[in-house]
Amino acid sequence: MKKVILGNTGKIASATALLTAAGASQAAFDVAPVVASITEAGPAAALIGTAVLGVIVIIKTFKYIRSAF
Repeated sequence: MKKVILGNTGKIASATALLTAAGASQAAFDVAPVVASITEAGPAAALIGTAVLGVIVIIKTFKYIRSAF
């Protein structure tokens, strides 16, 4: 197993990269547009879900009635 030894330049570069990443993770992002999009898509998703459930119930009912006779 080889050991990797970093020189001063590598240590400084690593520290700078870590500090930059830590600073970027603390930045505030505006999530209002995303929340608005999800809120607007809710009624359409509910309508599609209701339609799919309706079709499933109709198919099950048809199969039940067909098997009864």
